[in-house]
Amino acid sequence: MPRFLARLIDHILVGVVFVPIYVVLNIIIYSGFRNSFGEHFIFYTLSAILQAAIFVAYFALLESNRGQTVGKMAMKLRTYGPDGVSNPTMEQAVKRNIYAGLGVLSIIPIIGWFFLGWAAPLAAMVFIAITLNNDQPNHQGWHDKFAGGTKVMQVG
Repeated sequence: MPRFLARLIDHILVGVVFVPIYVVLNIIIYSGFRNSFGEHFIFYTLSAILQAAIFVAYFALLESNRGQTVGKMAMKLRTYGPDGVSNPTMEQAVKRNIYAGLGVLSIIPIIGWFFLGWAAPLAAMVFIAITLNNDQPNHQGWHDKFAGGTKVMQVG
């Protein structure tokens, strides 16, 4: 449960940063009032790429440099590299959090806009929850194993 709450806090914080970007992008692209397919495609493509980049960068930069995101700090959790002592490398942190960029699938016209852009990230999070719960006693999700065996542990 602490890992879920840490992610929730982080997603809220990143969302607070992304929403104004989304609104400004929306205003810029749709200011012509044409509302054409091309405008929709450009808007969804740019917003999906920016969102994926912001989410992955937030998690990867903080975990590789500090071992903790803001949410993990609040929940007294820390991400360790496979050695269990040091922070994950940038590569490990990106691998561990790459699923946060699955929203980029929303660039696929129609099916991405209305389904894949939210369903793929949700499916990844559910799968992570299941694999965390099933991996006793380590509680490593598939994303931890994909990153070479990163570990999230209680601190303090």
